[in-house]
Amino acid sequence: MTDNALIEAARVSKAWPFQEAQKLVKRYPQGKPGGEPVLFETGYGPSGLPHIGTFQEVLRTTLVRRAYEALTGGAPTRLVAFSDDMDGLRKVPDNIPNAQVLEANLGKPLTRIPDPFGQFESFAHHNNAKLREFLDRFGFDYEFVSASDRYNSGAFDAALTRVLECNQAILDVMLPTLREERRKTYSPVLPVSPSSGVVLQVPVEVLDPATGMIRFSDEDGSTVEQSVFGGQAKLQWKVDWAMRWYALGVDYEMCGKDLTDSVTQSGKIVKILGGRKPEGLIYELFLDENGEKISKSKGNGLTIDQWLTYGTEESLGFYLFREPKSAKQLHAGVIPKAVDEYWQFRGNLAAQALDKQLGNPVWHLLRANGEGDGAGDTLPVTFSLLLNLVGVLGAEATAEQVWSYLGNYVAEATPEAHPELGELVRAALATNRDFIAPTLVRRAPEANEAEALKALDAELAKAGPETTAEELQNTVYEIGKNEAYGFATLRDWFKALYETLLGSSQGPRMGSFIALYGVPETRTLIAQALEG
Repeated sequence: MTDNALIEAARVSKAWPFQEAQKLVKRYPQGKPGGEPVLFETGYGPSGLPHIGTFQEVLRTTLVRRAYEALTGGAPTRLVAFSDDMDGLRKVPDNIPNAQVLEANLGKPLTRIPDPFGQFESFAHHNNAKLREFLDRFGFDYEFVSASDRYNSGAFDAALTRVLECNQAILDVMLPTLREERRKTYSPVLPVSPSSGVVLQVPVEVLDPATGMIRFSDEDGSTVEQSVFGGQAKLQWKVDWAMRWYALGVDYEMCGKDLTDSVTQSGKIVKILGGRKPEGLIYELFLDENGEKISKSKGNGLTIDQWLTYGTEESLGFYLFREPKSAKQLHAGVIPKAVDEYWQFRGNLAAQALDKQLGNPVWHLLRANGEGDGAGDTLPVTFSLLLNLVGVLGAEATAEQVWSYLGNYVAEATPEAHPELGELVRAALATNRDFIAPTLVRRAPEANEAEALKALDAELAKAGPETTAEELQNTVYEIGKNEAYGFATLRDWFKALYETLLGSSQGPRMGSFIALYGVPETRTLIAQALEG
């Protein structure tokens, strides 16, 4: 495939990363002036531990970044992961130890609050480290930027001066959007109290933009004059976002649907400052299994570690790739399907025409961090089949047992020979232990089902070691279609097999399961079912 062929296919691709990348091509038809890299940004508020909602923004932004590079034949890009760690802590998260430490420091910048975990110099430093840890784990190419570092070092001073110069124009944008009570205290600038260290929400009078001098009333009622420079103030959220776009020269940033209004107002403010609103995608939010929005402070939904316990890195990326403008639930129950669909799409990739490859999620995921193409890779068994196997083996199943059974189905059945299958075995055992085994209940067969099971047992008794999974599947089909056993549909027969043999209302292709579990072992299951 030539670069020209890829560029031409990318120009007409309907895959959402290419659609987003097209916005940047239109923004800079001749490339960014001076050959500067196009700047992508993701934001993180370190008031709680990072979760998948945080991670997905970096992944999705990276997918757009790689799509833009493909579309332009390799135009330079950068990705900044920005932490808003100068923000004042508004409430204590539910899932944090030593909550009294945070309670005693409410309102202070997150980098000036002790770490309740006792590991880092501040609460924000702890959460920033966790963010970088899992971004590094996935191999993202990014530059971490701390708001506190920029405010404290003076790197934002020129932009802060510009905000003070435009103070009234910014107020003209923001005040009409606020409730009357809020208007009385609103200021684009939030000074840090010299007495308490709390980020104040008070009216501010701008004295001199050049020196950053402002005047405000402190918490004790005293009048204070101090500069906004040197970390002595930060900006209101929407103003801060616009200032960041202006100061860094951000070209692309996506965000959740809950920030739609912020995008509008910040877009107006960055224009006032003399900058340009970045391109971006507004995506739908993830929901937990109860349909509620995922929150860092509540700690609901899934963590990165939880997904990787019950699934794989590839499946996580696959789930996050698809349909960013549709709300999706995020809980352990969605993982098995994501695992199997990832490998289905990956197996299809090599045989697809280029235009279809560009619409395949795996094409994008494999390029997100330069992992190669992986086209045509497949696994010898599906994750769902593994889950059925370990379900039969019970909560105490071991990896050694699973690999022993895989020997019925896979050549060189060892984790060394099949490392990716080894990851699925690990995940299947964890899923079975925590979710499947506690819920499995095998029921006794009805009279007609018992007769069909006897017939299946008789046929399995004839099966030799060379009998294939497909031949076993055909045997199961023929029994289910036999009117003598009284099944209205084949589905009723398979449901009976799942409920009486596996203890579940749904399951795998039975031919594949029998081949994997073993004919003698399956006959034992049938005997146990017939005993009630």
